[in-house]
Amino acid sequence: MSTKPRVLVAMSGGVDSSLTAALLVQQGYDVIGATMQIWDKDVPESDAENRGCCSLSAVDDARRVADKIGIPYYVLNFREMFEDTVIDYFVAEYGAGKTPNPCIACNRYVKFEGLLQKALALGAEYVATGHYARIGYDDTLGRHTLSKGIDHTKDQSYALYHLNQNTLKHFLMPLGDYTKVRTRELAAEFGLSVANKPESQEICFVPDDDYKGFLAEKSPDSLRPGNIIDVHGKIVGQHQGLPLYTIGQRKGLGIAAEKPLYVVKLDFANNQVIVGSNEDVFSSELIAEDLNFITIDRLEKPITVSAKIRYGSREGVAVVTPLTEGRVHVRFSEPQRAITPGQSVVFYDKDMVIGGGIIRNSI
Repeated sequence: MSTKPRVLVAMSGGVDSSLTAALLVQQGYDVIGATMQIWDKDVPESDAENRGCCSLSAVDDARRVADKIGIPYYVLNFREMFEDTVIDYFVAEYGAGKTPNPCIACNRYVKFEGLLQKALALGAEYVATGHYARIGYDDTLGRHTLSKGIDHTKDQSYALYHLNQNTLKHFLMPLGDYTKVRTRELAAEFGLSVANKPESQEICFVPDDDYKGFLAEKSPDSLRPGNIIDVHGKIVGQHQGLPLYTIGQRKGLGIAAEKPLYVVKLDFANNQVIVGSNEDVFSSELIAEDLNFITIDRLEKPITVSAKIRYGSREGVAVVTPLTEGRVHVRFSEPQRAITPGQSVVFYDKDMVIGGGIIRNSI
């Protein structure tokens, strides 16, 4: 009989969430497993079979793991919530000339807020995920905290900056104390069939990573052709729709030029892609909005932080200054490459996440 509270484990069918469930069973929790069903009921089964972390094949893998470790397992319907908070957001952001991060939106609205409500309804006190990050409590701050996982090559704290105090107190992330290598070793020791399963890299709702085809179906108006101009205003080519270009991009522009050209800005108002030299891609300042802070209630004065502007980027020293209308100004001590509206900027104090927000624009 379990001696610890009930916990619902978000099982994606991969090795990380599978080991999370096994570890919590070993630690004495009353564990139930669940996979979020997000694929459309009208999608052909052959199409839904391999759609990443919540596909039909993922359900099969998660169910086998649940059977192996002896826990109840459910498939929970999140189709409507996923459509409203992730797919619609993804399409709208591209339509507004921004570059969205659907995984952050999914984490925020579906995997955390949405799944927590389902878990509480099932009598669970906690939700556990296979993220490489650490949740703690700081007595000095009197607050729940979020920190990087010890395996900094796999750290996922960047995508979790939106977590608030109410959410953090209900979540467990046991893999924050493990390396990915150790995760696979332990999964093999538990006899889990997914111990060596490769990681999913594609966005789960975009078949074959075909952004153009997906947007052509969902939002054809966002793929309006227009001019590519250089930083001096000269027309140098034609683009096939702003969503098909990203800031910092060099290849695939279809421009013959003496020197390499890079996407510097997407001008939504004039439907133009602006290109320039590599130096033009760098900027030291940005404005961010839709902010969330974890270690403080709100930012009331400038603070110095380490900040990163995308998941794979290196952190840079920056000063974050509060503005009106819930925005902040971020000034880096060294220029950052390809600051991209729609992506997130996340603030750290060493390994601890202070908070973050959505990049509105670079300066």
